[in-house]
Amino acid sequence: MNGEADIARTAALFADPARVRVLMALADGRSLAASVLASEAGLSAQGTSAHLAKLREAGLVTAESSGRHRFYRLAGPHVGEVLETLARISPPQPVRSLKSGTRAEAVRFARTCYDHLAGRLGVAVTAALLERGALATTDGVPTTARRERDRLSAPLASHPYVLGPKAEQVFGDLDVDLDAVRQRRRPLLRFCLDWSEQRHHLAGALGADLATAFARLGWLVPRVRGHRALRVTTTGREQLRERLGVSLETAR
Repeated sequence: MNGEADIARTAALFADPARVRVLMALADGRSLAASVLASEAGLSAQGTSAHLAKLREAGLVTAESSGRHRFYRLAGPHVGEVLETLARISPPQPVRSLKSGTRAEAVRFARTCYDHLAGRLGVAVTAALLERGALATTDGVPTTARRERDRLSAPLASHPYVLGPKAEQVFGDLDVDLDAVRQRRRPLLRFCLDWSEQRHHLAGALGADLATAFARLGWLVPRVRGHRALRVTTTGREQLRERLGVSLETAR
């Protein structure tokens, strides 16, 4: 017979700043080698190995071997969701240098939330999809604003969105095949309450495919290897404005 969940034990894993940096480096859903994680977290190889062992034991991180190398990734979207939720309720770290300030701003502007778009760009894209009829709301509120009933969880336990009348046309123009997305073994539509913007952004299978399409089209690239902040390319700026009416100046 099992007792209540030992939340304190799991929460303790997130209490170490270096360990959190390891998790955040994996928050974009990629698999990374321990050497890359060590560089991102500012740790020695031995220290990184110790943290990864604890994270694997807790089921937060998994490892897979490829030849002589081992790569690590989050155990699933639920771990990324925990990180987003903690970020939403945590105070910002003080900016002590121009570099850290620039990185913090980059994360707030455009980032991956496990496998979909987040930040001001993710929120702006979701709002544009709603405005163009690719999405529609079922609660009479025609915006992506946070609802009173929203809990601080990512993704939202329930959401007021459905595909809109222009979904096939709009998503097709963005190189997303809705029929193919419907075959995924995960919910088509899910939404997160963006921690930095406090508005909804698209998640789920459709959100993941949209982010993949933007990367495939060359509209988005990582700002720094091993970090989830994204940079919008010149082509991306032009196409987002032309196809969705998203102005990065407005999104900023």
